[in-house]
Amino acid sequence: MTGIAHSYGVASSNNAPSLGRCGGFVAQYPQDAFHLPARRTSVPEARRRASALLREWGAAPHVRDDVELVVSELFTNAVRHTDSEKVGCELSLLGAHIRIEITDQGGPEDSAPHVQPGSVDKECGRGLFLVGALSESWGSRPDDSGRGRVVWADLPYASLAR
Repeated sequence: MTGIAHSYGVASSNNAPSLGRCGGFVAQYPQDAFHLPARRTSVPEARRRASALLREWGAAPHVRDDVELVVSELFTNAVRHTDSEKVGCELSLLGAHIRIEITDQGGPEDSAPHVQPGSVDKECGRGLFLVGALSESWGSRPDDSGRGRVVWADLPYASLAR
């Protein structure tokens, strides 16, 4: 698996566990980022990459399951509700939390994502309800370009060693 190393300390998953020097400074916490085409067929690949990375980091199986589900839901929303050509996924281990950030390139819906009323009982539309149920917190913000959006979620992290 190869990640996209950025100058701000995101390491590829090949060196994320050791995380020596990265981009000119020492990265404090393991991070990984990747981009995939904004297609439905990319959702399982994003889920697989997230799970493999968490396995490398020593995450407990229930953490991997929860992260896979959140990545799937947020990635799917970016594919379905934006005009993106690619969708980014970044995972960061921040102490007792794992931060998931899904970045799109914008689209016709310029509003922040929100849970739809009554979505729990519908086949489609439960995604953000599930994200909220599994996350300690979640939200969104404009991306650095100002055109797209970053939807993030913080989940509890536990390692196999605990």
